[in-house]
Amino acid sequence: MGEPPTTGFDAEAAVDEHGDALYSYALSRLNNPASAEDVVQETLLAALRSGKTFSGRSSARTWLIGILKHKIVDLIRKEGRELPIDKVADQETPEEEFFDRKGRWRIKPVEWQVNPLKILEQKEFMGVLFQCMEHLPDRLHRLFVLRELEEQDSDLICKELGITPTNLWVMLHRARMRLRGCLTENWFGAKQ
Repeated sequence: MGEPPTTGFDAEAAVDEHGDALYSYALSRLNNPASAEDVVQETLLAALRSGKTFSGRSSARTWLIGILKHKIVDLIRKEGRELPIDKVADQETPEEEFFDRKGRWRIKPVEWQVNPLKILEQKEFMGVLFQCMEHLPDRLHRLFVLRELEEQDSDLICKELGITPTNLWVMLHRARMRLRGCLTENWFGAKQ
């Protein structure tokens, strides 16, 4: 047996240098340690296979995160297609949690007195946001990640997951409402 072929990508160095960052990125989007480990491993294998194509025009971490994003989206789509229908119904929250019968807020959201763009730049806020996302049901979490963090097209998400645009909108609305409540309690309420 000869030596393995040399590539433009050093897998051992990548694991040592970027493994923790890749895992943190995956965990924040998948909310499942086992799935995060799997996609990081798949990312590193894909990088190893295509390492000769790594030209160095970007940093190795940027290149790996690009591969990781695709692996995450693939996993979310796959799991979305395989989710049993009874699990979908269990994960959805009735609108009565937020609104009364006349459509008015049960608990009126606190008016945000800050510039959202400034907050987005703050590392602490992102930490609280990701903690709030961990409390979302898996399906809402994954749809929110695909649409809002990975900026996937709504029509593509609907096609891949076999849902209607209305269903997507309702689920994203529920995810946003839960996140808003959590952020109001854990970020905006804590800052006052």
